[in-house]
Amino acid sequence: MYKIKVCGMKCPENITEISQLPIDMLGLIFHEKSPRYAGNLDPEALQSVPASIQKVGVFVNASQETVLETIKKYDLQLVQLHGMESPVFCKELKKKGITVIKAFPVEEEEDLKKTVFYEGACDYFLFDTKTSQYGGSGQTFDWQILSAYSGKTPFFLSGGIGIKEMEAVKAFRHPLLYAVDLNSKFEMAPGVKDPDKLKKVL
Repeated sequence: MYKIKVCGMKCPENITEISQLPIDMLGLIFHEKSPRYAGNLDPEALQSVPASIQKVGVFVNASQETVLETIKKYDLQLVQLHGMESPVFCKELKKKGITVIKAFPVEEEEDLKKTVFYEGACDYFLFDTKTSQYGGSGQTFDWQILSAYSGKTPFFLSGGIGIKEMEAVKAFRHPLLYAVDLNSKFEMAPGVKDPDKLKKVL
């Protein structure tokens, strides 16, 4: 069974509320251009998150120094790299004992070829819808494309997954599907998740 990551959290009360649900990971976005930017969050706000829920920091082309400082400040267990980070960059973080997720925008089978260079440099991949932005589009892509993925790295499925799409997720089969990423379609406002909507799929 796949794990559930709820991404794009930024409000203390909402974090407390969502942390009481049976989820596996909570995502915090540290990309300033995102409407879900969590960089101004007081680390104390994460005290309500139980140890059973891993905290994931999402970065876009941040320096290694920034990533490491943020991991320390917010006690993050994983980092998700959503920009043009190189395999070397990923591998250096991994060597420091950090669990690394590398995101890849997908529109066609050709897009999966880039993952070959990251094999062994990351713990997980994340397949998201290709758009002009770095994720958060609320759009899905054709998951059948992933039948062409024959790598060894387990992956997260992302991109516009809502209640309707979760029915399709249950029917989706791939031996390396590790987790499903939930974000914009479960929101009341950017960065504010609707617990009632989430309860319908958990």
